[in-house]
Amino acid sequence: MSEQFRDISPEAPELQPIITGLFGEYEARYGDYFSRDAEAELTEWYLAPQGLFIVLERDGEIIATGAYKPFDENTAELKRIWTHASLRKQGLAGRIVRELESRALLAGYSQVYLTTGFRQPEAVKLYLGQGYEPQFDIHRDPEEYSVEPYDGRLRFTKLLTLASQSKTA
Repeated sequence: MSEQFRDISPEAPELQPIITGLFGEYEARYGDYFSRDAEAELTEWYLAPQGLFIVLERDGEIIATGAYKPFDENTAELKRIWTHASLRKQGLAGRIVRELESRALLAGYSQVYLTTGFRQPEAVKLYLGQGYEPQFDIHRDPEEYSVEPYDGRLRFTKLLTLASQSKTA
């Protein structure tokens, strides 16, 4: 069994069914909750040197994905963290996150930022386990973040240092 990370264009044909499936998962969890302000993303944001889209492949098959794009001059925003449904709970998403952090640090970013939705407790657990600082009260019912004045997004930040990379490796 051979595994490797590979940089990929966000427009690569082999990635499109995965992205479509990821958005299908969001729709299954949230209905049209986030459709009112669906993000319009430019694929250029994920291209080097300011951004990156990676896949983790096992024996040539994409089993996990992730990306970052610039949030501000010093901060990379992690996006599109996905693991094949049959391979979840095996640490693959954590490997993707660590690889993205490492690559963002090499690209000159000093911090990462990300959001997840209020109905994704497994993502919250992942990011807390990776040393991310929640920018919300983790003791509140996450559904409370779906009503005004909130927008349904649970925000996290993490400073990138060489020491933080070795702690979560």
